[in-house]
This record gives sequence, structure tokens and C-alpha cells, in this order.
Amino acid sequence: VVASVLEITNLSKSFHHVRAVNQLSLKLAPDSVVGFLGPNGAGKTTTMRVVCGYLIPDQGNVRICGHDVMTHRRQAQMRLGYLPEAPSGFGRLTVNEFLTFCGEARCLSQQALRLAIDRTCQRVNLGEVLGRPMAELSKGWRQRAWLAQAILHEPEVLVLDEPTDGL
Repeated sequence: VVASVLEITNLSKSFHHVRAVNQLSLKLAPDSVVGFLGPNGAGKTTTMRVVCGYLIPDQGNVRICGHDVMTHRRQAQMRLGYLPEAPSGFGRLTVNEFLTFCGEARCLSQQALRLAIDRTCQRVNLGEVLGRPMAELSKGWRQRAWLAQAILHEPEVLVLDEPTDGL
């Protein structure tokens, strides 16, 4: 049994000579809800990107459900859902194709994937646009599709960066 779903220890990250994150430590129990508040440039997005394994920290470590994001990246990311700030791409895929691609990347079996897409589309009310290309969706529908991919595999940790931006 994992006592914490997310554990950040002495995390620091700099860009050139600017310290974006300085010695951040926190531990989150299951079912925790946490928000990062601060002005532009405070390190919120940088922290989230390090948590997700997209940036390498200068110092410290991150564990998701006991798995170090740097040394056991795949195991950590399988337990993580991420909605990036201003998501883009996959414009030629339909919403269904996009979710199928994301589910296959998460190693869901075809049967589990079909059930996950149905369940997730009900949760975020995406059913009416499943057959439409991502590029043709409004900002709101596109944001729902990206949220759906983040929760498709029912992750233990969900990271949402500016989830209501532009809505």
C-alpha cells in the first residue's frame, strides 16, 4: 500500500540563471486535491512538467505512487493523467481515434479501451463529437477531449494545468 500518491522532495529547477522552482517538497495522500496559485513565472507549470517527467529537475525527486519519475518513468506515468496548458496537435484524428491512440499508449486492451472510452465520454459529455476531427472542434470541445485522455485510464494522480484557460 502506497502512503502517498505524489511525493516531491527538495525539487529545484532553473532555466539559465533563473530559479523557477526552489527546494519544493510536498506529499499528497490519496484523494487529495491541491491547487498551485501564483503570478506568471512563479514555477507552477514548471513544477507540473517535472512531476509529469517532461522536464528533468536540477535537484530533488518526484515519486508517483512510489515510482520515481526519472528512474521508473513508465511505471510512474501509467499512474498519471495530464492535461497540459494549451494542448494542441492530433488535429486530423477524430476524437474517437485520439482517445483510442491515447488508450493504446497506456497499454489498455481493446476491450478495456472500448469500455474506458464509453465511460469517459459519458463523464465529460463527449459523445456527440466522437466522430469529428479534433481540428474542427471548438476550444471547449477540444478541452473536453484532452481532459478525457487524461482520465481515460483512471489515473491515481491527475495534473491539470490551466484547465479552464480560454473557456
